[in-house]
Amino acid sequence: MQFAAALPGASFRWKLAIGLVFACAGDWLVHRSAPPNGVPGILALALLGGLLAGRSAVRHSRAGQLATLAGTVFALALAWDPGLLSWTLFWLAAGMATLLPQTDRFDDSWRWAQRLFWQGLHAPLRPLIDLRRMAKVHAAGHGRRFGLRRTASLLTLPLVGGAVIVTLFCAANPILAQTVSSLLSIDTTVMAMVPRAMLWTLFFAMLWSLLRPSLLKRPLALFDGRGDLGLPGVSPASITISLVAFNAIFAVQNSLDAAYLWGTATLPDGMTLADYAHHGAYPLIATALLAALFLLVALRPGSESARSPVIRRLVTLWIAQNIVLVASSIQRTFDYVEAYSLTRLRIAALVWMLLVGFGLATICWRLLRDRSSAWLVNVNLAATAIVLTAICFLDLGTLPAYWNVRHAREVGGTGAALDLCYLGQQGESALLPLLELERRRDLGFNFRQRVHAVRVQATEGYGIYGGLLHARRREQAEALAEALPPVDLGDGERGCDGSLIPEVAPPSPPTAPSPAPQTQFPPQATAPR
Repeated sequence: MQFAAALPGASFRWKLAIGLVFACAGDWLVHRSAPPNGVPGILALALLGGLLAGRSAVRHSRAGQLATLAGTVFALALAWDPGLLSWTLFWLAAGMATLLPQTDRFDDSWRWAQRLFWQGLHAPLRPLIDLRRMAKVHAAGHGRRFGLRRTASLLTLPLVGGAVIVTLFCAANPILAQTVSSLLSIDTTVMAMVPRAMLWTLFFAMLWSLLRPSLLKRPLALFDGRGDLGLPGVSPASITISLVAFNAIFAVQNSLDAAYLWGTATLPDGMTLADYAHHGAYPLIATALLAALFLLVALRPGSESARSPVIRRLVTLWIAQNIVLVASSIQRTFDYVEAYSLTRLRIAALVWMLLVGFGLATICWRLLRDRSSAWLVNVNLAATAIVLTAICFLDLGTLPAYWNVRHAREVGGTGAALDLCYLGQQGESALLPLLELERRRDLGFNFRQRVHAVRVQATEGYGIYGGLLHARRREQAEALAEALPPVDLGDGERGCDGSLIPEVAPPSPPTAPSPAPQTQFPPQATAPR
């Protein structure tokens, strides 16, 4: 590598070679007859390896090393359980790793959001941008050695001619075709080569965008958020009165929640705890968000209102009541889940409520400690990143599936009737919980048939590019299924809940209308002559 770096344009050629090697490796991994488990994670680790090999600035930058380490964590998450969330976080970390050496420091999350967005826009077009620059250099007379036109003129004839001859020989000689296919692990037909070439281009562009990043030079600065904003009707006196009123209203609501949610008072007739919980969880979170917005706009650090001791005490009390309100929302959600069922959306809602409570606490701390807006954004985004990183290693489909099969009404639990359609929609995430349910001895025969049918449907969605979690779950499921007695599902199609779909009798052909009876008239009497 040091010898290559001493040559003119060696860095560019070295990056080009790394990109081609990665494209070959990615193609080989994807098109293997039996690809290993965790292919997305292996590709992500290879991307980071190519980045470190092709950009020495990343290796010598401490911030770049930390971002690469974060990218490695998300690559492991992709190997464990591939998903859109872990893939997105991996690309954010990889983008920061390649851009951090070009900036002085990590300033704030708002500027970095703009830089990463700019990098993402240019990533698919980066090879074309570099080709255009090479063409301009050649046109200016500075690229005689590596000009695009000269390179194309030198390589077009041998590459195209050789490819045509090899293709014709493969079509004429099946032994040669088999040999080429076995060596390259490819289908030598033209229809198979076109998507394969597109895949090569995609892999090359993925690494090339990291080796040749696009840095946004002047991102927009974050709002300062300090001093008096000068809004009409917003004064220390009005803010004081508002905070007194808000604290009184919140005290009433929190007292009602404490009385009804914690069981110290009985609900009115006709209202269950689940109804009370369901009607309040999300509106209360919206109220907490409005409170945060009020604090950001009306009580800015350094303003006259923020310096008032009375207002600071009232704000602290109001934030505390908001956090109690968020805790009540979480308790409402738990009560609703206890009465009905647990879903992915409700888990996401609980996580969102926790982040809202943390955000309210940081807003209060910012006001009391005179922190900047960048500090507020960075702290909340860091907390969000930690939570999302943990979620990357958790299967949010398995958690509610286990809870539902253990608390369903059919197994003597206190929950609602088991929604087998929802479990079937979770795919392999619900495979082990369904097996646990099917192993129970107190299930009725018809319900056991339905559970078995849903489990069979969930098994059919397994893909060849699953992660290590999928492979481990499949092994456990096969071991548990072997110990179960066979279940005869009989004939007929079954729905999403495993129940038989009743057959609809075909409509009978229309019958021809019977001819109308002919009316016979009595013979007319003839008059005597």
